[in-house]
Amino acid sequence: MSLASIPIPIIGLILAGGQGRRMGGVDKGLVELNGRPMIAQVIARLRPQVDVLLINANRNADTYAALGAPVVADRHAGFVGPLAGLDAGLHHAGEDDREAWVLTCPCDSPAVPLDLAARLHRAVLAAGVDVAMARADGQLQPVFLLAHTRCAASLAAYLAGGERKIDRWVLAQKHVLVDFDGCPEAFANINTASELAQQQKD
Repeated sequence: MSLASIPIPIIGLILAGGQGRRMGGVDKGLVELNGRPMIAQVIARLRPQVDVLLINANRNADTYAALGAPVVADRHAGFVGPLAGLDAGLHHAGEDDREAWVLTCPCDSPAVPLDLAARLHRAVLAAGVDVAMARADGQLQPVFLLAHTRCAASLAAYLAGGERKIDRWVLAQKHVLVDFDGCPEAFANINTASELAQQQKD
């Protein structure tokens, strides 16, 4: 799909750039859950919600690209964290001074809400702000957010200052929190081998 034909597109960005330390250093997006890579399950739920889909990954780029989405790597070396993935996505989406919304979702959350993009997008437009973050039953969900490309400079400066906490950066922007109550499992992510085993179906 051509971005030029969309006034302000929503670009989905699946965050798969981490080290998977709590799972022994594996590339979590490629770990199979019930016979399919976890990221494939996220793609199936996120792709219909967005105009363009990207994957943020720092290893196994060819394997991820084979899933049908362009891969963007962190611009910061050393596995800085999910904010570095958002930085890469905002930078890529904003090339040639384009405007876009970037929607983030981690690669290890296979039950991501099917209305995540619509609800966050509706909220930022209604509030006239630059960032929306999900909140479930009172708990912030920092890696489930929608940010406008005009936030790119702010985020780059934040990272350059050594900061890494997503929620602290979001709360310093013009933002809105969007409640997704009653569905905490939608934001559950799989961090350890035991959590993976619990989610496997017989």
